[in-house]
Amino acid sequence: MSLLRKAFYAVALPAVLVALWWLLSRDTDSFWVPRPGELVTVFREVWIGDRLVDDVLPSLVRLAVGLAGAIVLGIGLGLAIGSSRVLRRLTEPVLEFFRAIPPPVLVPVLMVLIGVNDTMKVAVIVFGCTWPILLNTIEGVRAVDEVLSDTAKVYGIQGPSRISMLTLPAASPAFITGIRQALSIGLILMVISEMFASSSGLGFTIIQFQRSFAVPEMWSGIALLGLIGVLMAAIFSLVERRVLRWYHGLKEVEHSE
Repeated sequence: MSLLRKAFYAVALPAVLVALWWLLSRDTDSFWVPRPGELVTVFREVWIGDRLVDDVLPSLVRLAVGLAGAIVLGIGLGLAIGSSRVLRRLTEPVLEFFRAIPPPVLVPVLMVLIGVNDTMKVAVIVFGCTWPILLNTIEGVRAVDEVLSDTAKVYGIQGPSRISMLTLPAASPAFITGIRQALSIGLILMVISEMFASSSGLGFTIIQFQRSFAVPEMWSGIALLGLIGVLMAAIFSLVERRVLRWYHGLKEVEHSE
């Protein structure tokens, strides 16, 4: 697909939606829905300046730390649990129990246990993002090709060598899928944790705008969250294509047969 065609597919629908928004809002004076031009002006005034350093960057740092912790925890536990049938049977009820708990309800509990600080916000993100990575990793390890597994056993590949040469690459498409799911969950939990208890951050700023009826400013914060989500997805797609280059090549060969 040519670069021009990719750019067209990327901007066509957003352009149509913005045009529709402009048509529907041009003859109204609604206090609750700003016009596109007004939102762009407010966005530039609010977020390009001190707030970028005081609110946006701290939120992104918490999100990055939380996601990194969830990735390490999810893949590490997933490899251990997925490789052991006994461990899977022992942990399955506990995993189902904790997975069913919505992470936002833990915010008051963590506030009491950890305190109102950045550690609490990161802990909420780690808790919510670990599950999709962990469960996908377990399934990925369980689905390792038996022929490859037997071949590794015949050649005496065991322990760390087996994990690095067989298990981890074979399970990588599954846990990469889990990480993709965790990105949006992490963004949501970042905002929720900052809305509950914080003096800075995107969630805190958006809720302050809402309480002071600064509606265009509030919408600009929501638009910024959407842009961050799009940027995260684009960066992750680049990383995924590089890490799973062998997997996508294999799929292309299979589809061409």
